[in-house]
Amino acid sequence: MENKRQSGSLTREQLDHYNVEGYLVLEDLLDEQDMAAPRAAMAEKVSMIADELYDDGLIADKLEGEPFKYRLAKLFAGKTDKDFLKYGRSWRDRIAGYYRLLSNPKILNAVESLIGDEIFANPVYNVRPKVPGVAAGAVPWHQDKSYWPDANANPVITVWIPLVDATLENGCLHIKPRTQIRKLLDWHAESHTGTGYTALHEHQLGKCPTVALPVKAGTAILFNDRVLHMSTPNGSDHVRWSVDLRYQPTDQDPMVQHGVGFLARSGKFPSRVATLADWLAERPEHEG
Repeated sequence: MENKRQSGSLTREQLDHYNVEGYLVLEDLLDEQDMAAPRAAMAEKVSMIADELYDDGLIADKLEGEPFKYRLAKLFAGKTDKDFLKYGRSWRDRIAGYYRLLSNPKILNAVESLIGDEIFANPVYNVRPKVPGVAAGAVPWHQDKSYWPDANANPVITVWIPLVDATLENGCLHIKPRTQIRKLLDWHAESHTGTGYTALHEHQLGKCPTVALPVKAGTAILFNDRVLHMSTPNGSDHVRWSVDLRYQPTDQDPMVQHGVGFLARSGKFPSRVATLADWLAERPEHEG
């Protein structure tokens, strides 16, 4: 087991930082080529939304020539939170580009260092378009485990990656280091924005300082599902696109109540690793 723990791409110093602080920043983990497929998937979804807004008479121009990081923001300019939330606070569409991201070897290599080479991609992954002026973009303080409190899955590793630069202005991630040792705190459903995000009260946060994490597109921030974190509203003129992907050992609860995850890597059963066709058909493993 110890040998597995030392496999993957992380250095001993990086592992020590993760284990002590509860999170790890991997600068420039993904390059432009790695991000091309998920960005294309996001653009495809935006085009679908633009078509619907146009057909419903809510816009007169689909803004097809707008750059990636501006188009969705301009489509919803002047619209309400309700207009945006019709499409969900986050997305889990089965578009090929998302599988390419979820199965990217650079990501799996980092995760392997933490949990070994039997890796299951959790069904709770999110594509997050944080739109300026939309309250749903701000995510309150929470622990990811509050979304699966009864699941027998530990550890669950979150890999948070922005697809445009995440800045203090557009709502980067904020984290409280060394909070991974906490148990699951009593949470409540946030009720002001209509999102239903899980949230914590101020008195539950303790005295641990907050670290803001503005990072470049393609940088990955890794943390486990007990670390306290949040993100602030988007005060810029563009969308802060990000994804939060999740991985866990294959012998843990697959959380089928949240959807269908997939076998992303296996040293024992490599032939069972789910292909794109499997993922699109919602098969957790390859059956061939």
